[in-house]
Formats: sequence, structure tokens, C-alpha cells
Amino acid sequence: MSLPTNKTVAVVGAGAMGQGIAQVAAEAGHPVLLFDAADGQAAAAAERLGRVFARLVEKGKRTQADADAVLKRVTPVATLEDLAPAALIVEAVVERLDVKQEVFGKLEEICGADAILATNTSSLSITAIARPLKRPARVVGMHFFNPAPLLPLVEVVSGLSTDPEVADLVFDTAAAWGKSPVFATSTPGFIVNRVARPFYGEGLRIVEEGAADPATVDACIRDAGGFRMGPFELMDLIGNDVNYSVSAAVFEAFSYDPRYRPSVLQKEMADGGLLGRKSGRGWYDYAQEAERPEPPEAETADIAPPDAAILLGEPGPWSALFERLAEAGLQIERQEDDCLFPLLDFGPVILCPTDGAHAESIAEAEGKPAIVMDLALDWTKAGRIALARSSNCPAEDFARVAALFQAAGMKVSPVEDVPGLIVARTAAMLMNEACDALYKGVSDPEGIDTAMKKGVNYPIGPLAWADRLGHARVLEILDNLCDSYREERYRPCALWRRLPEVLQFREE
Repeated sequence: MSLPTNKTVAVVGAGAMGQGIAQVAAEAGHPVLLFDAADGQAAAAAERLGRVFARLVEKGKRTQADADAVLKRVTPVATLEDLAPAALIVEAVVERLDVKQEVFGKLEEICGADAILATNTSSLSITAIARPLKRPARVVGMHFFNPAPLLPLVEVVSGLSTDPEVADLVFDTAAAWGKSPVFATSTPGFIVNRVARPFYGEGLRIVEEGAADPATVDACIRDAGGFRMGPFELMDLIGNDVNYSVSAAVFEAFSYDPRYRPSVLQKEMADGGLLGRKSGRGWYDYAQEAERPEPPEAETADIAPPDAAILLGEPGPWSALFERLAEAGLQIERQEDDCLFPLLDFGPVILCPTDGAHAESIAEAEGKPAIVMDLALDWTKAGRIALARSSNCPAEDFARVAALFQAAGMKVSPVEDVPGLIVARTAAMLMNEACDALYKGVSDPEGIDTAMKKGVNYPIGPLAWADRLGHARVLEILDNLCDSYREERYRPCALWRRLPEVLQFREE
């Protein structure tokens, strides 16, 4: 059951987030009280809302009558005491535990005993915020994403003391407001800020290792991984200072677990003022005359692609790729094999999907020079592929295989032989983090995947992608990454080794 629209919603904090939350609640039909501790800020936010709706009317997205009705429901107030009638109070003040505790402590005395105190915190413990209160059961997380009127996700976060009925009501209310709510427990980063860490962390690590430049990483993540933006583009949009601080906060909150260790390179960027778009320069130069760097591509001029190969093993999720290569002129002979990752044997060299190990080790195991290819989300649409070769693979053979992918309509990014390449490594680590969040009870599979799709626009939920790729293959990639680096950062979640139970649970 959602909060009835005749019940008043209060928003504390009239910055961009508070203003957006007030707009969402008012558009849903609630009377909204808007407060900010800074004199005049609430009234200024109401004026800004007026300009927002004027533009919406001008563009034909709202009628004037609808805009007037929404704006009439938003009332700026001067004191916390004015919020006494509210049934739901959403706090969007500075991200400091002591400040949030103080605000809620005062509101608990001012508002009715049944009032719900919802915090929009993105990183603080709901349990800690509720600790000094007389009614901690009424405290819940209601984490919107910025801009709140546009982004659909709301993480409904329960602390150890949160009444389940309170969380249910807030969940249903968010849904009634047109949002896509998900349940989460109060753990560092909740769902999105926790699961998303490898998206940035692995791209940074790849650049730190000299395997590829930012432009190549971004291009592969977009054109093969299906993401709207690559990690370096997104870090520049968010701000390297902000993104680094979130990573550092999650790292600290998890007691310095190596899996969340932030990048020294990104810290250097932030310390140097190379923040991204807002400073004019970050991983890319945003000066008006600056040219965007293009990722290097394989040189294959006057080199004919191979015309035949033997496919060893079941193609599985690579079926569409092999069909695409066949349409480009490659004759493929099928032979049965136990390969978890199928091989294309061209005679002088073999080609296989990356399993998280070095091409060097694959070449040694197979007794032939090896070329490893990166992962793609959808092989029918992939516009780019990253390839790496073992040290004994002749440049001409690499160029011939690259020419085959080009003939199939894909750009080829040659990268250094690093475990997992770019997309496969990033995706596997996202899957691992999502699996760990599931294992630790942060949310359920649907909630985790919904959060990543609706909160940060992932093309597919990481658990759904793991289902598509095959859990045994994901575990193999993670095991090989862990073996290659000998770092706890890459340890697979224990849940991967209980996959039949997980699959059965998901199917139900």
C-alpha cells in the first residue's frame, strides 16, 4: 500500500536533489513542504521549479494547467516546525552522519509518531543514522538518483531496526510515483555504488598496466559491451574527484577489502585538478578546439583474411559470432571437443575467447600461437572487438585474423596480452560483485539487475549477463584472473561454486 496522495510529503534540503524529489512527489499528487536551513534556499528552489515547468510547457511536455497544479502543491517553509503535518519526510541534506542524525532527532519530536523518516543518503549506514532516535523503526533509506525527476531508480534501504512495513510502504510509494524501486539492506554502497565499482576500477587498472589507452577502453566497452558510455567518459562526466571519493568511501567502509581498492592513477588525476568536464580536462580534453582521440586499430591493408578454420567445442554464446564470421566468407568445420571456451583452429594459429588467462598460457597449453578475443554483449551488433596475441604469434597471422573480423564489419583494437582483456574482465568483475551482493543478502537477483539497469543505464543486469554467458565460464574467468594476479581483488564469490542452487532459485 502506497502513501495516499492526500498525505503531506516533506523534503528537507532544497538543493538539486531535494528540489527534484519535491517535484516527483508533487507530480504524483502530494502536497509538498520544502525546507532548507539556508535562508531563502527553499523559496529559490520553488522558483527554479517554476522555471523547469515553464520550459516543459514551452516544449509541449506539460499543459499549463498541469504545471500550475503541480507548482501549487509545493510550499516552501521557513522552519522545521512547519513540517509537523508531514507523513513522509525525505531528507536530502549534506552527506554527514552527525547532521542527518540531528535533523531526524528534531523531526522525531516535531512530527507524528507514525511519520516515516526517509534518508536520501547514498553511502551512510541507515542503522547508524537511526541509532540515537526514539523510533528507529521509522527510519528507512529512500535513495534517489540524480536528476530525480528523470532517473527511475529508487533504492529502498532497510537498516537493522527498520520496520518491514515501513520499507514496504516506501517501496509502494516510490512505485506509485512512477519510479522503479528495489529493496536493499544497509551495507556500504547499497546496490549501485557497490556493484558499479569494477566498471571504473578495471578500466583504470587496464590503463595503469599499459594494456590500452582510455579511448580504446571506452570504445570497446561501448561498441562491444553495449554500454552507453565507457568508464573514462563517465568518470569525466561525474568528476574524477567525486568518483574517486566514492571509491575511497566504499573501500574504507568495507574495512579496506582489496576488492574495492581505489586507483592511485585516478587520485593523481583528482589531486592535479584534472576532474573532467567541469574543469575542462580529465581523461579527455574538453577545450573547444580539442580533438577527441581515436582508438588505434589493427593495420590489415592488403592482407587477405583466412578462408577456413576448424571449430573445436560447442559455440554456446559465441554462436552468433561464428555465424557472422561464416557470412564474411570463413568456412568452418565443426569438431566435438570439451572446450569450455571454443577454439577456432586456423592451422598456424588458434583463436579463442578470453578465459581470463594470458594468451601466452593458452598458447603453451594448446601448442600453437594464440590470439584471444574479448567478449561482446551481442555478437550480432558488436561494432568492435579487442584482440591480443601470444609472443610467438607472428604479426602477419594476427593481421589475417584481424582482417577476418573487419570483413565481418567489426573494428579491431589490438591490445596487450593482459588477463581478461577489456570487456570480459570488466563484465566478469561486475558479475562477481553482483553475485557477492546476492550472496550477502543485499538484494535479490531481480533487484540487483534492475538497480544496475535503471540506476546507471547498464544494457543488461550483471546477473542476467552471467546467466547468458554461463556461470561456469564466469567462474573460470574469475579463477584465472585471480591466479594471474595472485590478488584478493579478483577472488570469486563463494556463491559461484553453488551454481545449481542459484539457477534453480532464479528460475523459480
